[in-house]
Amino acid sequence: QVQLVESGGGLVQAGGSLRLSCAASGRTFSGYVMAWFRQAPGKEREFVALIIRDGSSTLYGDSVNGRFTISRDNAKNTVYLQMNSLKPEDTAVYYCAADLRVSRSSRLYDYWGQGTQVTVSS
Repeated sequence: QVQLVESGGGLVQAGGSLRLSCAASGRTFSGYVMAWFRQAPGKEREFVALIIRDGSSTLYGDSVNGRFTISRDNAKNTVYLQMNSLKPEDTAVYYCAADLRVSRSSRLYDYWGQGTQVTVSS
């Protein structure tokens, strides 16, 4: 079992920045691929970014590529999402997820946090 707790969400103006954190506990954090997804009201859960176990490789969704950066600190059991140049369409609940596999599909992730709200005002 892996327990995930997100933090860092909030209200920000368009063009601003936020950094989300996801603290993990339980099994060995460094053994998991970590990902961020988001879900806006009435929409499906969308892949945002993932980072492999040692942090040497990342993958981003098309809508955030170039604006968001995912990173991890295995010594602190934490994964981060730095979000820059935020747009109103980035407004969503952001979820942290963990799995042993590398995938963009939310269906394949076994462990999820409770989510943190990000609201971007225009």
